[in-house]
Amino acid sequence: MKKVLDTNAILYLLGGKLTKPLPPAQYFISVISEMELLSYPSLDEAALTQIRSFLSEVRVVELNEQVREIAIDLRRKHKLKLPDAIVAAPALSLQAQLLTNDVKLLRVPGLTGSPLELKKK
Repeated sequence: MKKVLDTNAILYLLGGKLTKPLPPAQYFISVISEMELLSYPSLDEAALTQIRSFLSEVRVVELNEQVREIAIDLRRKHKLKLPDAIVAAPALSLQAQLLTNDVKLLRVPGLTGSPLELKKK
């Protein structure tokens, strides 16, 4: 099974906030998630190492023509923010499930999405 992780899902995973491990699957992320993760100004070396290790275990989906067209369509039809459309587009392109806690993305028709269970604070 193919799954695409939204940036928030990755942050919950790396932060130890998930109630259970991710299920076995082939995992993908959008290039925008990679850029978001690596560009936080306050990243220290330990966090950067953790992120790079995670990135080595998933496939990063680049902005090829198909992904760009899907993202454009998502933004126009569903009024998504451009980064959200770019994160969701690989899920549609790959016919994969999007793991996200973004309620707006979970409501997009035709997009198979699932929220993640988080530990109680």
